[in-house]
Amino acid sequence: MSIDEASRAGVHAEQETLEELRRARAADGRRPDFFIVGHAKCGTTALYRMLKAHPQIYMPDVKEPEFLSRAPEHRARRAEQPERPAKRLPETLEAYLALFAPATPEQLAGEASTEYLRTPAAAGRIAQLCPEARIVAMFREPVGFLRSLHLQLLQVGVETEVDFARALELETERRRGRRVPRDCPWPPALLYSDHVRYVEQLSAYHERFGRESVHVIAYEDYRRDNEGTVREVLRFLGVDDELPVIRTEANPTLRVRSRRGERLVNAVSVGKGPVSRSAKRVLKAVMPARVRRGAHRTAMRVVVESEPRPPAEELVAELRRRFAGEVVALSEYLRRDLVGLWGYEDVR
Repeated sequence: MSIDEASRAGVHAEQETLEELRRARAADGRRPDFFIVGHAKCGTTALYRMLKAHPQIYMPDVKEPEFLSRAPEHRARRAEQPERPAKRLPETLEAYLALFAPATPEQLAGEASTEYLRTPAAAGRIAQLCPEARIVAMFREPVGFLRSLHLQLLQVGVETEVDFARALELETERRRGRRVPRDCPWPPALLYSDHVRYVEQLSAYHERFGRESVHVIAYEDYRRDNEGTVREVLRFLGVDDELPVIRTEANPTLRVRSRRGERLVNAVSVGKGPVSRSAKRVLKAVMPARVRRGAHRTAMRVVVESEPRPPAEELVAELRRRFAGEVVALSEYLRRDLVGLWGYEDVR
C-alpha cells in the first residue's frame, strides 16, 4: 500500500469511527460527563482516586480505558500484550460505554486516560461522543515530566533503554521505525519530545469544548495544595466541594535497577516460555493468588526497582533550553506565569 493509499485508508477509518460515536451519542445509554486528560506522571491517578471516592461522582474501576485514543487496530494490538490483558481494556464501543452503566442518575460519570491529551484524534472523538463534556487537563514542567515518563515506560515494559539521555537520542531513529523495542504496544509513546506540545494539545480541547469547559491544572500546584486543587475540580464539575477530601498518593517514580531482573520476574509472573510457564504452574499450585501478587511486588521492589537517580545537570540544562519556548508559549496562551512557576526565568 502506498503512502497516499494508507493516508486515505486512515481518513476513511477515522470517519467511520466518528460516525459510530455519533450514533452512540444519539442512542439511549450512559456516557461520560467529564474526562481527565492530563499527561502521565502529572497526578492523574491520585486525582482519579479522590474523585472516585466522592458520592456524587462515578468512575469505573478501569482507570484508563484509553478507548477514545485508540484506532481499532491499535486496540487489537494492545489486547495481545500479556501485561495488558484484553479483559481490562474495552475493545468495542459497547464495552466502553458499559463501564459507565452503573452510574446513578444523581452521579456524574467520568474517566481518566492520559493518552487522550497526547493523541491528536482523541479530542475530536470525545467531542463527537460527548459534546457537553467537561475536561480536566493536567500539565507538568517538561523536564520533570519526561524524566518520570521515561521511568514509567521502563517499569511497564514499553521502553527498554535505561539511560534517559540515550532514550531521547533514539527519537530520530524511532521516528523511522528503527530501534523500537520488540512488541512495543504503542511506539509513539517513545517520541518523548512530542509529548511536550502543550499549547497544541490544549488548544485542541479549547476549540471543541470552549475554554469555560476545560479546567487546567499545573502539577506543581497540585503537589503544593492537593486538597485545594481537588476542591477546585469539584466546583468546576458542579458537585459538592465541602465534603472531606482524603489526600491520595499514587504511582511513585521508581528506577529500573536491573532490566534482566525485571524480565525474569515478569516472565515468571506472566508465564512466558516453557520454563517460566512450568514455574508459574508450580507457584499457582502451592501459593494463593493474594500471596503470589505480594511476592511479585516484593521481587519487583527488591530486584528491579529503586529510588531514581537525578539526571545529569548538563542534560537538564539542555532540555530546559529545548523546551523553554513551549513554556513561554503556554504561559502566554493561558495568561499565567508558568515561566516563574517552573523556574525558566533565566533559561537561555
